[in-house]
Amino acid sequence: MNFESIVAKLSEHEPKVLGSEHFRKFAILLPLIEKDGEIHVLFEVRAHHMRRQPGEICFPGGKIDAADSTARAAAIRETEEELGISADELSNVHALDYLISPFGMIIYPYAGFLHQTDIERNPAEVSEVFTVPLSFFMENEPDIHHVQFEAKPDPDFPLDLIPGGENYNWQARRIEEYFYIYGDKVIWGLTARVLSHFIDLLKK
Repeated sequence: MNFESIVAKLSEHEPKVLGSEHFRKFAILLPLIEKDGEIHVLFEVRAHHMRRQPGEICFPGGKIDAADSTARAAAIRETEEELGISADELSNVHALDYLISPFGMIIYPYAGFLHQTDIERNPAEVSEVFTVPLSFFMENEPDIHHVQFEAKPDPDFPLDLIPGGENYNWQARRIEEYFYIYGDKVIWGLTARVLSHFIDLLKK
């Protein structure tokens, strides 16, 4: 390979997150809705029979399919399917910062306004829908707690090939978990993290 071909390869490359082709990609929507003359945030409670995170509070969303033209389209499609609404009832859907989780996922969050109040939740995925006044989150900071993840090499890991061998100083991973508590509702994890980011944007 010569100089010119290396430069050509580099000039054609569009940067992305390294290894992102192996990540699972999801899109979610933070729905805003007017209720009693005030802006509310709408949440779902995941159906209790679901395999992943049953009964947890979340935003509408799901895996980005090959048929989805963009992550935004996926977020809107999932919101339609889960809340039984029409995309025509959504407006001003804008991107928030995306997240790379330590569990091999990239999450693309969006926020937008929902103008349909007659919601017909999909019981296969959603057991309950509720709203919280946006003012609650503007006035209350989330509680932040931490989870520690320690590195544990596989039995066949070639420790003899790295400096220090079995005494190598692996760095433990520490992640923040955000919590909002509203009445009997506990909003935490990824949902709370996206929500906190959204509130920070509004406060800037």
